[in-house]
Amino acid sequence: MTSKLNILFVASEVVPFAKTGGLADVASSLPKALKELKHDVRIFMPRYRQIDDRKFVLRDVIRLQNIEIPLGGEIISFNVKSAFLPGTKIQVYFLDYKPFFDREGLYVDPKTGKDYPDNADRFILFNKAAIEMLRILHWPADVIHCNDWQSALVPAYLKTVYADVPFYSKIRTLLTIHNVGYQGNFPPKAFAKTGLPQDMFYPMGPFEFYKQFSFLKAGIYFADKINTVSPTYAKEIQQSSEYGFGMEDLLKERSKDVYGILNGVDYSDWNPFDDKYIPVNYDIKTLNKKIENKKALMRESNLPFSENVPLIGTISQLADQKGFDIISEAIDELMKLNLKYVLLGTGDPKYHELFKNVQKKYPEKISIHLKFDNRLAHLIEAGSDFFLMPSKYEPCGLNQMYSLQYGTIPIVRKTGGLADTVVNFNPETRLGTGFVFEQYSSAALIEAVKRGIAVFQDKKLWIPLQKQAMREDFSWKTSAKEYIKLYAQLRGRKKN
Repeated sequence: MTSKLNILFVASEVVPFAKTGGLADVASSLPKALKELKHDVRIFMPRYRQIDDRKFVLRDVIRLQNIEIPLGGEIISFNVKSAFLPGTKIQVYFLDYKPFFDREGLYVDPKTGKDYPDNADRFILFNKAAIEMLRILHWPADVIHCNDWQSALVPAYLKTVYADVPFYSKIRTLLTIHNVGYQGNFPPKAFAKTGLPQDMFYPMGPFEFYKQFSFLKAGIYFADKINTVSPTYAKEIQQSSEYGFGMEDLLKERSKDVYGILNGVDYSDWNPFDDKYIPVNYDIKTLNKKIENKKALMRESNLPFSENVPLIGTISQLADQKGFDIISEAIDELMKLNLKYVLLGTGDPKYHELFKNVQKKYPEKISIHLKFDNRLAHLIEAGSDFFLMPSKYEPCGLNQMYSLQYGTIPIVRKTGGLADTVVNFNPETRLGTGFVFEQYSSAALIEAVKRGIAVFQDKKLWIPLQKQAMREDFSWKTSAKEYIKLYAQLRGRKKN
């Protein structure tokens, strides 16, 4: 048993305070699981405009007021507020600096649809503030757990600017890469504002990436250890630029320090037994009730119900990364098969247009919901027979894990977290939990759907397959124990 660890979890978004993607879910669920295992975890994030001080009871911390940090030629004075993660005793610290964070969006200006032009300044401050706050609190963190580019400069500061400050000498860093495609690359002039050693910015150096200053590259270079959110994705991002987006060679150099730990699922939100968003609850013993959710979903989607026609669901961002180029190539062929299809999500306008036309062409077979709707997402998980997720790359993916819990059989491409969580079903051995295809093509996708439909029609195979899927367990507790092993290795490690 590892002795108690002090962990500062640094993330630019955390549920329920602010969210644009899966990072926010992890930044809430993982600290909860670590706390349950009796470690002292605290979270640091920006205080964005959308965070309601009253609702979340944000308080001033006397010691953390009027903290001054140099940024470029200026001295920035900011405060840090504090609250608890709702329903827990986990302390969350908020960097409160209105000129940078009192805005409508997190990283993107909703008015222009473009990144804020001062994002480099905003997150340079965020990284420095996390480090300075620890010294003022005099809280001896064992590990600072950084997430994605927005907090990837913390390891660089600790190994350079703060290298000789005794207070920081025992702190180690872990950088989690949730998606290596998001890198925080900025013009070189932004580097001058960091206060980092200016002679370290040179071609192919730790901070330079194709003539730009890269937060993520710095994190990969300086972090004591690095992990991604599934074992397969950890391998993929070291293999080629298709997955590594230019970071593959540096990741390969650091290979012995790169790990893959699967994200967990928060089953308190996603469990058919007590899901408050679905009309009829069920579990593995009452699986026959699942069909009532199918009826409700098809009614809401204006599709004619038939018990013997499989319903396929997809909840996704409509983007090439998520496989929508091969779905759109396959759609006419799929519509010839004995199936119905429900799609929920928003994204690339070209796919909005395409699927609107597909719905006009096949109104009895396909229902498109171009929005985000949490209630409907739960109903699709509970009411569909299959869940289609043919991603080009997928760092971890959560919906395939939700689907397994709901007895909704995933049809997935063998990549990233999908490869780690769904086992291809073999009708002869009757082992497996879904239908997996390898080649990224519409033909391979169609073939996997056909395999699924064949098993769906044979109830002697189908019902045991659903039950096998429902027995899978991807709870956060398992993942949290893996992180604790990593933290413990870090604590015993000398500073490089």
